[in-house]
Order: sequence, then C-alpha cells, then structure tokens
Amino acid sequence: MRLPIPPRPQGPTSGQLPAHIANPETENKLGPGSGGDYQRRRARASTKPLASPDPAIQIVLMMRDLDERAVGTVEWAQSFAPVDYEAAVRAMEERVALIGAGQAPELVWLLEHPPIYTAGTSTKPDDLVAPARFPVYTTGRGGELTYHGPGQRVAYVMLDVRRRFRADVRVFVAMLQDWIIDALGGIGIGGGTRPGRVGIWVERAGSGRGGEAKIAALGIRVRGGVSFHGISINVAPDLEHFTGIVPCGIRDYGVTSLAELGSRATMKDVDKVLRAAFEARFGATRGAPEPLRTDAAGIASPSAASGSSGP
Repeated sequence: MRLPIPPRPQGPTSGQLPAHIANPETENKLGPGSGGDYQRRRARASTKPLASPDPAIQIVLMMRDLDERAVGTVEWAQSFAPVDYEAAVRAMEERVALIGAGQAPELVWLLEHPPIYTAGTSTKPDDLVAPARFPVYTTGRGGELTYHGPGQRVAYVMLDVRRRFRADVRVFVAMLQDWIIDALGGIGIGGGTRPGRVGIWVERAGSGRGGEAKIAALGIRVRGGVSFHGISINVAPDLEHFTGIVPCGIRDYGVTSLAELGSRATMKDVDKVLRAAFEARFGATRGAPEPLRTDAAGIASPSAASGSSGP
C-alpha cells in the first residue's frame, strides 16, 4: 500500500457516514465549507502507515489496492493557452460521461484560465466584493467563491471514484489534499491542512490570525461516480485579484503564492512535481492531447475521447 491515508475528518461520530457519502447514487459536491475538512497527522514516506479509526475508510483502503489492477492508466493532458471556463466545463462534463460509460480513460487536465471568479454551491452573496471586476461563473462544484487566472495552475481531475474508492468522497478528497502537499514538498514548500478549512495552508508572516495563508484550493463534483473540477495552486498569480472576493468564504486568513513565499519554482517545475506526486498516490499516467478542439472561428469545444499516448 502506498503512503497512508489520514484519519477521518472531524464531524460525524465514528462509523457514521454523512448523507452524501452514505448514498453514493446521488450527485456529490464537495469543497470548502462543505464538511470535508481533515484534521490529520501526515506520515513521512519512511514512517509506518497510519491506521484510520474510521471502519468505513479502513475498508476502502484495503480494497483500493485490489482495485488498482482494474483501473487503467490515467491520461495526463495540458493546455498551454488560457482556456475559457465554460468551454472547460463542457469538456469535463463530456469526458465524465464517457468515463462513466467505460468509453474513455480517466484524465487529469492542467490549464490556466483568464481572470475569473467561480461560485460554488455554498457561496454567500456578500462574499462577492467586486461583482463587476471579472466574469463570475456559477458552477456546480462544492465550495464557495474562488479566483482563477494567469499564474495559477489548475488541475481538473476526472477519476472513477466508484472503482478507486468505493464511492467514498471523503477518502478521495483526503488523497487530493495529500497529493498537493506532496507536490509542494517536492519544491521545498511545507504545506498542510487545517481543521475547519479545506485547502492547503502555509505559514506566512503578517497573513492574519495565526500567521497562515492559503496556497492551494480544491473543489470537486462527483457525477455518476466520476469526479470533475479539481485543484488549483497559486504559482505566481496577481494576488490583488483575490481582493474582489472573500476566497472560499474565509475572512480571517489570507491567500499567498509560491512567488510571494520567495520560491523560484516555475509553472513547469510545479507541473513536474504534480505529475510525480500524482503517480505515487494514484498510479501511472500517460500523456494525451488536451480535451478541447478549436474550430476555424477560434471557438473551443470538447474533443473526442483520447486513447493515444503522448509525452
């Protein structure tokens, strides 16, 4: 078994599953503010794996390695030009349907968006401070308001949560958080989770109460057992753009970036550690074309499912 999965989050009593987990046939949405926070002690690669106190998670962990033989190699795609948000959502929805039907491989898609705000299912209207500043998109992912823009690495994660994690979204979110932490560690940044605050946090002087700031966010949606939306890491975005919202509904803590922390890591460096850390936790990947095609008028639309290998 690979690196350990952290203990279950604070919330339901031991052995009790939240409604959106207990009924995996429903469409799950999980993100900041939705109860997916994890109070965890992360084990180093050289230490003994931690045992989860939650019997439900223990069962998932025991079965996950058995399932890996039945789950194919994940495709790894990248868009090098900024991607329109609505086009990206259409491409994800099409791919999710194909994955669910067994007609396309799972996919991780790296990209950047033009400057936008996206509003998750738990968004509070008052958290949109400057509604006219950038386009605002209402999205079906979990969580609240967030910013996307140049200099931020977005990774959309389309995985079969049913087969990999027996549809347990809590375990899947824990794996996503550990993936980000591992990747940041690969470039010398010590990130971690905090109880009551989904996302990845780092210490930063003058960043508000507790001296902490958010370096990475996540918000997912699960449809038919397949995830979409995903994570974002602030590499070198314009942090002033975050002032138009209350990011993820959290007022007491700031937002930071690798550049602000003094890291010299480039987007290419981040992409490299993201892929290595992903493969260590989720399995092998293979390169694939981006899941968008552009017509003669320059309009992007979802492309056919890719089965071809790439870099």
